[in-house]
Amino acid sequence: MSALPLSVIGGYLGAGKTTLINTLLAGDHGLRLAVLVNDFGAINLDAALLHSAREDTIELTNGCICCTMSGDLFYAIGDMLDRHPRPDHLIVEASGIADPARIAGLALAEPDLRYGGIISLADSENLAAQLSDGRITDQVAAQLTCADLVAVSKGGDVGAELAQIGLAAWCRADNLAAIAALLFDATPECAPEVQTAPHPDYVHYSDPDPAPRSQAEIEARLADLPPGLLRLKALLPDGNGAYWEVHAVGRQKHFARRAEAATTALVAIGLAPGTSAERLAAWWDDPSCVTMQNP
Repeated sequence: MSALPLSVIGGYLGAGKTTLINTLLAGDHGLRLAVLVNDFGAINLDAALLHSAREDTIELTNGCICCTMSGDLFYAIGDMLDRHPRPDHLIVEASGIADPARIAGLALAEPDLRYGGIISLADSENLAAQLSDGRITDQVAAQLTCADLVAVSKGGDVGAELAQIGLAAWCRADNLAAIAALLFDATPECAPEVQTAPHPDYVHYSDPDPAPRSQAEIEARLADLPPGLLRLKALLPDGNGAYWEVHAVGRQKHFARRAEAATTALVAIGLAPGTSAERLAAWWDDPSCVTMQNP
């Protein structure tokens, strides 16, 4: 049996990794893709594409699957290798503060895997600020410079910023032809060496069962983001039978109502000493945001 190619989708918090993976899963590529993710509510696909769904696995009508990593990544990969039939290609979505090269190195440790490349997303709306923030500069740069292909998300031009860290070649994140060519047609020579980059002190607040929030409450919180907050991602009830999907990263803030949600949860990530888990929790649970009836 031929080795299963393992590819990694990397990039800093909020760069657009899930959006890219949604597009790949829904694509007409003729392959049985398997995606491992470690983020709540990470895959949001049209119901017409779904074949079935369990607690930790979404199966699509085109033969692709998406699994949530509930345990160690090495064991999750073992589960993929034991599937019958095996997927044609395995994609791991790295968390926003993970090292894609370290994950890709698993392809060297498992004889039934082969290295299938790293694609790292560069957030055009926030990359300049990230590279100028000394706490995370080295980490963001390492995520990008280890990649076989850098894909720039959100439509902006960050050629000058990428040149600062020695990168001259990149594509747009919506250039699916270039991305598919690397993932499915190319055979990268070897996984990159793991770079030792200083790791800042991240703080984390999560709520697996967030209380219902009105539109006014969400707007109030997004209008007054706490210092040190890097990323907010939430799926929560609106109190009227629907749900809110809420995002904040850098200067970007977005929320929208959804009719359905497979789970509800909230995750907020920040940097110390600018904030703490307790401060993030106090901000989100601020009782001064009076509940108002949704329009």
